[in-house]
Amino acid sequence: MTSLPIPIAALLTAVWLFLSPALAQPGPLTLDEAVALAKAADEPDLARFEQRALALENEAIADAQLPDPMVTGQVANVPVDSFEFDQDGMTQALRIGLRQEFPAGRTLALRGRQRNTQSSIARAQRQLALREIELKVRNAWLDLAWHERAQAIVGQSRDAVDQQIESLTSRFASGRIYAQDMLRAELELALLDDELTEHRHQADSARAALARYIGNAAFRTLPAEFPNMPEPAPLAALEARLVEHPAAVADEMRIDSAEFGVAIAEQAYKPKFALEGGYGFRTDRADLASIGVTLSVPLFTDKRQDRRRAAAVQQMSAAELDRQALLLDLKRQLQQELVDWQRLQQRLALYSGTIGERAQQTAVAAVSTYASSQTDFAELIRDQLAEIRIQLKRAELETQAARSWARLNYLVGDPS
Repeated sequence: MTSLPIPIAALLTAVWLFLSPALAQPGPLTLDEAVALAKAADEPDLARFEQRALALENEAIADAQLPDPMVTGQVANVPVDSFEFDQDGMTQALRIGLRQEFPAGRTLALRGRQRNTQSSIARAQRQLALREIELKVRNAWLDLAWHERAQAIVGQSRDAVDQQIESLTSRFASGRIYAQDMLRAELELALLDDELTEHRHQADSARAALARYIGNAAFRTLPAEFPNMPEPAPLAALEARLVEHPAAVADEMRIDSAEFGVAIAEQAYKPKFALEGGYGFRTDRADLASIGVTLSVPLFTDKRQDRRRAAAVQQMSAAELDRQALLLDLKRQLQQELVDWQRLQQRLALYSGTIGERAQQTAVAAVSTYASSQTDFAELIRDQLAEIRIQLKRAELETQAARSWARLNYLVGDPS
């Protein structure tokens, strides 16, 4: 194989060393990527529910098994006057027995199925925790994006006011403006500096909240464009999805578990029994074997079985009421979030249209009238800052709409 000349090889190596950091540098952190990173992270809040589910599955297997058999050993029918094993024909030198108990009815199978249902509850709780993490990550990312956009808007406004101060300085020296105008400009500049500092502080807090779930990826830059949130589906379609919410699924599993509790309580009306066999060794006579059955007789049920079944039925009713209350709360939240989304879209349309256009036209007109000495400096500053406030308000409304969409996503999954 022919090797490259040394100068060309050195040049290619230098180019690669120069470009490799840029090629390895990740791009801007999008909202979807932040959520994906949080879902893939090793999160203790999620792992604990999985471990709980695995523990309950193991308990389900154990609870469905018969109790351990019991082995007995004894010296039976020994005469107490001589303590001799061969004095009496009924004396047994050694008796060994085996006893196996059987719980009433289908108690074991029902207990195993109840444990498996409780395992499903733990996994539904894991899905609920995952949705909560997604919501927290989305809100943290949106907060960070909002405060970074606000910094850019306020920073542009500050630069504009700073330039005006420079132009005013020369005019003040020539006596063409008053000292009050200079003081007003410097005051507005100081207020913008304070606002810029506050947005930086809030951005740092949002980044720290985001780093809780995605680590160092939270310190990457964000895209310049705000994420596009699709229009949510109609209310009826979204309400139909509420039963799939992890909290509703967990409550449904609790109802199933309570139903198994009722079935287990009903098994107590059936007798439980035990089988026992024994073998007795004798010295001078034939050995003796025995077999027997022990059977419980549940005659007096009013203070025990009846009460436990009534308690189990009440537990099941409470679980059903919990689910109904939860679905009502979720429905109310869904209706509120959908209304908020629609109203925010209406306000955004105003700020993107009429309000934004009028503010821009007013700011341009203020510059012209001030240049022709038809208005004072205070009016010029007020009109220019009004345009900045409208830009900030529009960015804030976009963030609020995105937060509303994120809450819709928490309630029903993808709301589009």
